[in-house]
Amino acid sequence: MELHGKTVLVIGLKRTGVSVARFVASQGGQVCVTDRQGHDALTPELASLAGIPLDLHLGTNDLDVLAGVDLVVPSPGVPANAPLLQAAARQGVPVWSEIELAFRFLPCPLLAVTGTNGKSTTTTLLGEVLRQSGRRVFVGGNLGTPLIEAVTGNYEVAVAEVSSFQLEWVEQFRPHIGLWLNLSEDHLDRHASFAVYGRTKRALLARQKPTDWAVVNRDDPEVWALAHGLPGRVFSFGWTLVPEGTWIDTGTLIVRHDGQEARYALDRVQLHGRHNLENVMAAVSAATLWDAAQEVISSVLATFSGLPHRLQLVTKKHGVSYFDDSKGTNVGAVIQSLASFTGSVILLAGGVDKGGDYSPLRPLVRAKVKKLIVFGQARETIRAALGQEAETVVVDTLPEAVQAAVAGATAGDTVLLSPACASFDQFENYAHRGHVFRACVEAL
Repeated sequence: MELHGKTVLVIGLKRTGVSVARFVASQGGQVCVTDRQGHDALTPELASLAGIPLDLHLGTNDLDVLAGVDLVVPSPGVPANAPLLQAAARQGVPVWSEIELAFRFLPCPLLAVTGTNGKSTTTTLLGEVLRQSGRRVFVGGNLGTPLIEAVTGNYEVAVAEVSSFQLEWVEQFRPHIGLWLNLSEDHLDRHASFAVYGRTKRALLARQKPTDWAVVNRDDPEVWALAHGLPGRVFSFGWTLVPEGTWIDTGTLIVRHDGQEARYALDRVQLHGRHNLENVMAAVSAATLWDAAQEVISSVLATFSGLPHRLQLVTKKHGVSYFDDSKGTNVGAVIQSLASFTGSVILLAGGVDKGGDYSPLRPLVRAKVKKLIVFGQARETIRAALGQEAETVVVDTLPEAVQAAVAGATAGDTVLLSPACASFDQFENYAHRGHVFRACVEAL
């Protein structure tokens, strides 16, 4: 679809909506914007679009805004069952996610990463390998900068993190190399069921061509089952030897592809946890398929220290280690984090419940958690699900949880913030929650 002369309705005027509006205007399209918030709440966003003619419908969800619209582009936070999107579908108005719009205009190859956990780490690591290979690389998507920003940049390749929300309205979107890291319960407050969530994630790889690559986790049973019948070439990673693919053997990461084998020592890798080694396997697999040099991959693996709030060591005081895993917003992430520790753990969990089942945590809580401290809106729900597995303390806030952890910690323990919940009851986002945790720990 050519955008010149077309009217595009942008739903939601935050970071993604602003980027979409700016791009549509640059292509000669007419921009119509609707948002539940009013002018005052959107002052910074409107200021950033100064000089662009906008047909604004703010503080309303009026369906009449669809009149004369040629295309609807919703922000990722707008659920697929929103009345405006359902009305557009009934009226035959095309609905594209921002990544679908970006893909249709993107002039360079796309590498895209999805999964319940590990997306940002894998995306950043892969982007860094390509950057140090001398490529002009866009790194963004759900990670930060919207993919649409890559369209007008001078890039040789784009590496994008892609969420399930972004995959709800795709038609032609397909990465040349797509990575699917894992799949566990998450966002069930948004998706109708775990099966729907899985099918939505699969859309990343569902439209690939036989010349494209699907890098998938063969040890994740949900991913591996859904990988059956994919149209692209499947390249898998996991923990056991395969004729073609990636695996780890006694501290060495091995990639076997096209009759060649590359080996990478893992003793210099700075990332904590088994799950991060899976992220490394995925990124190295994709980099290999992109023909990145072995020496570049080795160099990046030795220097990449990961991203904030993802199983990050804050400090060690009086023999107690404090880890910030505020990005652990679902049960699968907490399982991976707990599995990374051999000693006793004091686990801080809580926030806004996302509709998942906490019971898969029971064996690890029973085996590894010395004390469970729950806080925030979901504290009673978590206590009911896990309280019988470990000594449990219920508090209101994260600072209170830190104080309770300190009171019960002894040398050799690990205090782990891995909330299994969203953060929006008490914080702006997971990063804000992580900063508060760090400040509380550093003040001890």
